[in-house]
Amino acid sequence: MSLRNIGHRLYQGEVSFDFVGKRKIWYSISAVIVLVAGIGLFMGLHWGIEFKGGSVYTVHKPGLTATQAKDSADKIIGSKTAVVQTTNKGDVRVQVSAEESIPATTFTKEFSQAIGVQEQDINAQVIGPSWGADISKKALTGLIVFMVLVTVYMAIAFEWRMAVAALVALIHDLLITIGVYSLVGFEVTPGTVIGFLTILGYSLYDTVVVFDTVKENTKGLTKQTRRTYSEAANHGLNQTLVRSINTTVVALLPVSALLFIGGGFLGAGTLNDISLALFIGLAAGAYSSICVATPLLAQLKEQAPDMKALAKRVAQRRASEAKAAAEAAARGEEPDSEDGTGEEVAAGMVGQRNQPTSRTRGKGRPSGKR
Repeated sequence: MSLRNIGHRLYQGEVSFDFVGKRKIWYSISAVIVLVAGIGLFMGLHWGIEFKGGSVYTVHKPGLTATQAKDSADKIIGSKTAVVQTTNKGDVRVQVSAEESIPATTFTKEFSQAIGVQEQDINAQVIGPSWGADISKKALTGLIVFMVLVTVYMAIAFEWRMAVAALVALIHDLLITIGVYSLVGFEVTPGTVIGFLTILGYSLYDTVVVFDTVKENTKGLTKQTRRTYSEAANHGLNQTLVRSINTTVVALLPVSALLFIGGGFLGAGTLNDISLALFIGLAAGAYSSICVATPLLAQLKEQAPDMKALAKRVAQRRASEAKAAAEAAARGEEPDSEDGTGEEVAAGMVGQRNQPTSRTRGKGRPSGKR
């Protein structure tokens, strides 16, 4: 069966995955992941030199490897704290923390002798911690403004419950991404901050797509008694499921190339800063829009008085249909279904199309015509 055929059947309601009904499972999985990420945050992030200050030395010498440069740098500073990376231009980049307290001129002179180049061939740049603090402050300000604007937009365009669910999903994605970043030991650089802010937009986009479909499916929902809000929301989620998966896979392919091929096999360490944040964030964003945002929205919505009343009417109707079916079966007759949905509900099928079906009459029952 092709993915296109599966998507069509999901959209029509011929098959349905009960994501909303199993929200306790998704909440538990998210809680475990966030807990692990929290442990990573407790261990602390590995801040790059842009944030903690220090010196950066860039040199271009054919044949010079990152291992050779690191060994030479560690001998000069007397510890193994030097961070060495290769750039996509073939340069070697050596970072020395400000905590080492070694003058840039001294390091440049000794490092040039160790690797066999002229001092003027080494580009030395001293970075103060105030620059990183300023960048952190601006990033935090931008994050707060973004969250406020998202909440206001979602509350106006949809409703406050959708705004709350979307905000929780965004925080969920951020915590997971930052936690994983800490656990794997990658340095936090300005590129990392860019990656963090980028995933927020993607996560929000995916959530809005699902919520828009849910909104369409729940218009005039209280005027019927065939399904509850959770079932209608789950149907909307299934309608966009294949689209969300396709979008995520397409987005992850180039990011995976940057992370695993560029940063892993080719050794372009500078690509890891943004690619890991994007990879984890995109995957977490797709998961949260499906398994966190929509189930949470349904849970909040079911607490509304009108939806509680609807759920009660749906339960009463299904109980009445089940009783009528049992009585008809006891008489050896076929059950009479008003709109063909009673049997679907009894079989656990939610999210079916609202199509009128013909009334099935019991065998041997009078038609009412003379």
